[in-house]
Amino acid sequence: MKQLLGKRLLALLMKGAGVAAIVAVASAVSVSAQAATMTEALVQNYVAAMKSSANSRDVNQVARLVSDDALISLSRKGKSTSLDKDAYLRLLQSSWSDTSNYRYDIAVDNIVITGSQAKANVTTNESWIKDGQQVSFVTNSRVTLTVATGNAVLLRAVSQVTIN
Repeated sequence: MKQLLGKRLLALLMKGAGVAAIVAVASAVSVSAQAATMTEALVQNYVAAMKSSANSRDVNQVARLVSDDALISLSRKGKSTSLDKDAYLRLLQSSWSDTSNYRYDIAVDNIVITGSQAKANVTTNESWIKDGQQVSFVTNSRVTLTVATGNAVLLRAVSQVTIN
């Protein structure tokens, strides 16, 4: 039953190309650093790189910024599903291929750093045109970023998606 619900939500999100919004939350961007300790600068670099990667629809860059162990939980209209890295990237690619005039913005606040991880609130705003209609999504997430090979990467995201 849970797997069926996940497949239905995934299909619903794919129809609206709204998972791209989640992509922003669930994506990460390569951020160079020498130490294994998380810093606010690494978080801010992740945000800037994510914005650049999403706006250029660079799924390979997004893949480098998401941990192989990532888990992305999405909720919309009372339905939820969870995606691993591969499922998230497939959904992102599918969503982007179906749209035009894609725009992505990301903001982060309430950053709490402990050792090699940071937890933060992330808000993404995405818009695009699909089938001649303007669509916009807002995604509010609580994310966990971790340091891997000196870069901030997405480890966990719990996201609420809203269609405007």
